Amino acid sequence: MNSCTRPIALTAGLLGFLGVALGAFGAHALKDILAARGSTDIWHTAVLYQLVHSVALLALCGWREMPVGLQKWTARCWAGGVVLFSGSLYWLALGGPKFLGPVTPLGGIGLLAGWVLVVAIASKGGRP
Repeated sequence: MNSCTRPIALTAGLLGFLGVALGAFGAHALKDILAARGSTDIWHTAVLYQLVHSVALLALCGWREMPVGLQKWTARCWAGGVVLFSGSLYWLALGGPKFLGPVTPLGGIGLLAGWVLVVAIASKGGRP
């Protein structure tokens, strides 16, 4: 594994592990709290986006035709996007301060920016 993909793979593994753990925690330990707050769907959305982007990060490690610099930026966009998007949703689902609401779209912009980089490389002939 080259020096670029090792940190990306580690990030993917950590985010994936935490996504599964938080999904289970929400389904069991927090089930009643989330139901009472009406925020079960918010929690599910946070877990879904976190897990999808964990897998996408791992797939990014295998894209050898993607320039290393763009690979790193894509990974940064997705990892930061997950932290901001899913993190703010987890917090809001548990009754966190409402000022976190605007953080969620910022995370979404990070996720979208990573996908724009994927499209840009693919449109120039780069194949996964």
